[in-house]
Amino acid sequence: MFERASGVLLHITSLPSPHGIGTMGREAYRFVDFLYEAGQRYWQVLPLGQTGFGDSPYQTFSTAAGNAYLIDLDLLREDGLLTDEQVRAADVGGSPDRVDFEQIAATRWPALRHAFAAMDEALEVKVEAFRAENADWVEDYALFMSLREEMYGCRPLWEWPDEDVKARKPAALAEVRQELADEINFRVFVQYLFFDQWNRLRKYANDRGVQIIGDIPIYVSPDSADVWVNPKLFKVDETLLAKKVAGVPPDYYSETGQLWGNPVYDWKVHEKEGFRWWIWRMERVAALFDVVRIDHFRGFEAYWEVDQGEETAMGGKWVKGPGMKLFRAIEAKLGKFPIIAEDLGLITDKVRALLKTSGYPGMRVMIFGLYAGDDNDHLPHNYVPNSIVYTSTHDSETICEQIMDVATPEDAEFAKAYLRWDGREPLAWAAIRTLHSSPANVAMVAMQDLLNLGADARMNVPSTLGGNWNWRVRAEAINSDVAAFLRGVTVINKRYHAVELPKEEPEEIEA
Repeated sequence: MFERASGVLLHITSLPSPHGIGTMGREAYRFVDFLYEAGQRYWQVLPLGQTGFGDSPYQTFSTAAGNAYLIDLDLLREDGLLTDEQVRAADVGGSPDRVDFEQIAATRWPALRHAFAAMDEALEVKVEAFRAENADWVEDYALFMSLREEMYGCRPLWEWPDEDVKARKPAALAEVRQELADEINFRVFVQYLFFDQWNRLRKYANDRGVQIIGDIPIYVSPDSADVWVNPKLFKVDETLLAKKVAGVPPDYYSETGQLWGNPVYDWKVHEKEGFRWWIWRMERVAALFDVVRIDHFRGFEAYWEVDQGEETAMGGKWVKGPGMKLFRAIEAKLGKFPIIAEDLGLITDKVRALLKTSGYPGMRVMIFGLYAGDDNDHLPHNYVPNSIVYTSTHDSETICEQIMDVATPEDAEFAKAYLRWDGREPLAWAAIRTLHSSPANVAMVAMQDLLNLGADARMNVPSTLGGNWNWRVRAEAINSDVAAFLRGVTVINKRYHAVELPKEEPEEIEA
């Protein structure tokens, strides 16, 4: 399913922007042009949902809704929905290297409300068409956010005071829908803006031979429209607070394991319903992306379940997951779709068997293998063709940080020798050459590694809260010299596929 090719991992929030956060605006199009110039087939992003506490794209208020912070203000100005003054008022200033999510939250919503007020009849028709096409989720999401943000003072779902609303009793929902009608309409409008800009950006990328790899978290946020609308699908109590939460046992990232806090699924209910919700979820994702990476794939074989209230994940236990029954149900309804299985962490023979049966390519990460005394699956000479391989990931150190700052002297010397680094070019570029020359069908490079950056450019440190997800790349770093290096590596390792740009439509000439 995957040809020999390559790509770059960079989340949209990390793009340059004059407005404090990467968006789906001109810099995103410029990055697509960079990927085209560099001969890349793939652009991988993180989940695109609306983030909340902790700013993590893996903890969103809905599995279907888009992140309002990614909506580009300059494009709204070009569309006549914002004035120059309104765009300037939304500028947060600050560092070009970091996103200040608190300031973004304080400035983006007022700007979007100005755009909502500027909507004309023609746009209203488009929004209503979008609303009808997405009625299976957008109404519930808009109501959920309106209740949470406007009526209940941003309290999480399990602390909502109105039990009838929490229980979704029809009379109670009808009453709050009427009371919050304007706010609901605004939230639907924002979702229209997100998907309108996203679809335009994706088409631009596809026209240049760039396919977008999306990311789907295995779990949903405990404070989400998903739990509110479908509580029986999760192990939650009568208050909608999770009884059992997800995580992983002690691992590479944490000696006490990772306690994620997401409610785990009640897989018996899912199976009884023919995995209806998961089929719907995958259908939504398939409409957004060209390829989907499923996070924490091993959790479908068996997942780590921890009692609510535990301070660490150490006291959890393994519980059997749905296995191939889920994926066969999805394929039966949706057909085959390009899927990447994130098979990192504690991998057993049963997980390997599930991956083999599914046929999905797994992942390998170079920095996980650079140890002097260990010949392991993450070293490039051990890669298999049906795999997607990375220099590093959004959760790990960069190549430079790992080798220069974290590794023992013995491991660092081994890594430099393995990568054949002679000191004449950036260390991470030697790693990229090695990755691209491997047998793996798809080689993915984190943008931080392409720029030879260190610890200051790390995206996320698992099991920590605060200071994550905010790294940004500077505009001048996305340049032709870097593109020329990456294109050269791609071509010489037979990963390049020529793409003819679409012909521009001729301008109409008045008679």
